[in-house]
Amino acid sequence: MADDDGKYKKSCDRLRHELRDCLIYSDCVQKDKRTPRECLKLGTHNPTVPMECHELRYRFFQCKRSIIDMRARFRGIKD
Repeated sequence: MADDDGKYKKSCDRLRHELRDCLIYSDCVQKDKRTPRECLKLGTHNPTVPMECHELRYRFFQCKRSIIDMRARFRGIKD
């Protein structure tokens, strides 16, 4: 959620919102009438979910993981 200044309150909110928007506007949700969660569970072999959404999912996972991993907090996120 963005506050009044347009900044996100939580550390991975920007990626979360990008992933949500990507999935909502994908053919899997629009045409197949599935939920975004169901579309992600179908995997990368599903042609109705763009590869961009899967890349955003991976980046969101890495962001959440870096919050928990103490080594990443000191070393930074690996590229």
